[in-house]
Amino acid sequence: MKEPKRSSRQVTNKWLEVLEPKIFGNLKLFFVFMFLILFSGNSYSQRDESRLPLMEVIENIMKVHGVQFNYQSSSLEGVKVVPLKEESSLPKKLENLQHQTSFRFSRVGSKIISVIKTTKICGFVWDKYMNAPLEGATIQAEHGYTVSNEKGYFELNNVAFNEEVEVRFVGFKPSKVVGNFFAEKSCKSLYLEEEVEVVTPVVIKGYLVNGIDKSSDGSLVIDFSRFATLPGLIEADVLQTIQALPGIQSTDETVSNINIRGGSHDQNLILWDGIKMYQSGHFFGLISSFNPQVTKRVSVVTNGTDASFTDGVSGTIQMMTDRKIQREFKGNIGVNFISADAFLDVPLGQRSSIQLAGRKSINDWLQTPTYDRYFERVTQLTEIASNEENVINSNQDFDFYDTSARWLYNISDKDKLRVNFLWVHNDLSFNETAKVTGILTTRESILNQNSLAGGINYSRQWNDDLLTELSIYETDYKLKAINANVREQQRFLQENIVSETGVKLNNFYHLNDWRLNAGYQFIETKITNLNDIDDPRFVRLKSLVTRENALFFQGDYRNETTGLSIKPGVRLSHIEKFKKTFIEPRLSIRQQFNEHFQVELLGEFKHQNTTKTVNFQNDFLGVEKRRWELADMDAVPIIKSKQISLGGAYSNRGWLVDVEGYYKDVHGITTQSQEFTTKYEFEKEEGSYHILGFDCLLRKQFKNLNTWLSYSFMKNNYRFGTLPEFEFASNFDSTHALTFGTAYTKDDLKLSLGFNYRTGKPTSVPLIGEEVSNNIVNYDDANSIRVSDYMRADASATYNVRISKGCRTEIGTSIWNLLDKKNKISNYYQINSQGIPNKFSKFSLGTTLNLMVRVHF
Repeated sequence: MKEPKRSSRQVTNKWLEVLEPKIFGNLKLFFVFMFLILFSGNSYSQRDESRLPLMEVIENIMKVHGVQFNYQSSSLEGVKVVPLKEESSLPKKLENLQHQTSFRFSRVGSKIISVIKTTKICGFVWDKYMNAPLEGATIQAEHGYTVSNEKGYFELNNVAFNEEVEVRFVGFKPSKVVGNFFAEKSCKSLYLEEEVEVVTPVVIKGYLVNGIDKSSDGSLVIDFSRFATLPGLIEADVLQTIQALPGIQSTDETVSNINIRGGSHDQNLILWDGIKMYQSGHFFGLISSFNPQVTKRVSVVTNGTDASFTDGVSGTIQMMTDRKIQREFKGNIGVNFISADAFLDVPLGQRSSIQLAGRKSINDWLQTPTYDRYFERVTQLTEIASNEENVINSNQDFDFYDTSARWLYNISDKDKLRVNFLWVHNDLSFNETAKVTGILTTRESILNQNSLAGGINYSRQWNDDLLTELSIYETDYKLKAINANVREQQRFLQENIVSETGVKLNNFYHLNDWRLNAGYQFIETKITNLNDIDDPRFVRLKSLVTRENALFFQGDYRNETTGLSIKPGVRLSHIEKFKKTFIEPRLSIRQQFNEHFQVELLGEFKHQNTTKTVNFQNDFLGVEKRRWELADMDAVPIIKSKQISLGGAYSNRGWLVDVEGYYKDVHGITTQSQEFTTKYEFEKEEGSYHILGFDCLLRKQFKNLNTWLSYSFMKNNYRFGTLPEFEFASNFDSTHALTFGTAYTKDDLKLSLGFNYRTGKPTSVPLIGEEVSNNIVNYDDANSIRVSDYMRADASATYNVRISKGCRTEIGTSIWNLLDKKNKISNYYQINSQGIPNKFSKFSLGTTLNLMVRVHF
């Protein structure tokens, strides 16, 4: 139906009905808005009229409250504020002024108030090395703090221009700047450096090659992160590397028999992240049991040991891993002709990371000529290599592996936690087959050597001057052999077990030029030795426990102006079981006379409760025949030592001459601990040794080339009061030792070549004409002759190939004993069926090639 036509009035009324509410509603809003503007303007006008000059308000406060203000008049000119009522308290008035201005009002005493101009600061915090922003850095001012965001950016209000602002980030050195460094308009960047653990200042850099430095306390420090190659080493094997240093050798060319200044290997304190280790080698001494990818730094001390350390009457080898929290994933995988290994460093957030490493011998998959050389070297003149007549050896198998894990956690900027774990394992087995009563019989002999160690380290930085560190560790070592005599149908079980728990508390305090350390250490050591024969039945079990408590104090004075460094210390140890107390002073003095010349004086008293002995040459299958023993003040005494040394060094234009003479006196050794293989092999006598020695190093650095020549002289004599010869040459006496080496580094290429010489090891021979007496070998004077002199030339080369950003491949090769010199290590004699002594000799490793490929990512 069609709508009726509307008039114009009706249409107009209709539109008014629709628009009237909107128009009048908007008009209402308009009037309200205008009212608010007028009101606020009026209020502002009234408020502005109530604002008074700041100086006037300050003067009023001074009159009312009887206080004084310190300020610069020019900085307060033109500043107005709305004051509180006169009856308001002084703190409220100051707070009110601070909110309205960019000034800080600080009480100085009870009657003086300082007026300080403040500003808003901003900036960026960066990792200097990685050139990356640091998220979560703390920016601390006097009256406030903030943290940086994911871009490293931060803002902070109410900071005075001359106020100290500290910027901190976990794992980095804190930086302190004044407030006006961060001007709001420019927002400057501040670069933080990673915190590097420094034991003592370096006084000689590149002692032999880059990465080996000498510290002010006389210790030698090897930094593997910048380490150049050494002759014969395809990788940075920790215990092989230190043998390149003057005064350190191995008479049998192994890492399980390192002789520091004429001492036996058991007289070395070997620490892995503060944990004492009783096993040092894989392949029964041919390579180090400590993964070189995990060890970051090694400190070698031959004298003047820090008072916080015990044991190690000959020297201390302290291995340290990376203590830095890793913020980016990194790792490497490598393989050589002996083993394959992997290392991972995984960040777990900003405050934590975990390091994982593993290494295993590759002979399960591939038996290389290098492996064969090593196996022959280890097993020569043992039951494994050659057995009795009509006994066949077969299925000879050897395996080794190690694994380690480290958890690093920075609880706060002041609290750090480190947890370490290490597992080392060696396994050797073979079968003996023979006809027994007409029946072909096979029995298996085995040899296992392993170590399990764990430690916890907690440190608290109370302030800039005080640091407390608590370390707890447990280390366990086990050597087990089952010697199966197939012809006699006999099983001979031998075990040597060490279990040790240690607790150490250090308190480091910085006082002017002095760095002080006062602490406590507790060590409980248990050593068990077992000999078990099944037929005829025989069991001998000996287990001893020793607990030692010690207090120590160590000072460290350094004056950069005078060049004087003094490090005096004393250690007080008590063994309740023996009612024994030891007071042991330690001393290190260095005087730098000018830029080129310095002298040093070192001295120490030390003792140790453990030693390694050899009962019979065929113990533990004749491979690792040494066993740990604990002092019992009867058959095994406590070893005590005294040592003093004086030396000097001159360096200029790449030349270095370092000379040091020393005297060393060690009491409490036994014949069984000195590795006699001829005369006195079966004697059990107590004695001492005395050394007068001299070490010298000459080194020249060129642009890309390092060349060095080191020489060591020693006169190392035993004294056994109960033996026919009161004094004779030590088994570890190397009268003359000479090392020449050169290392070339150019970009990604590293080359090295070296030569080693030393006087042959002392030995004894049967007395001519009376070789046998009472069916035993009748020897001439003890150690009256020497085996032939030792000579060896080595070479190595490595090259880095850059694959991509953050990824590179390292390839390398090394040749040990380049000239294939047949070096005699030791002799021993056995009487044959005709009653004549037969001579047997052990020889060093022949020419051995090794190759390595490693990928870093």
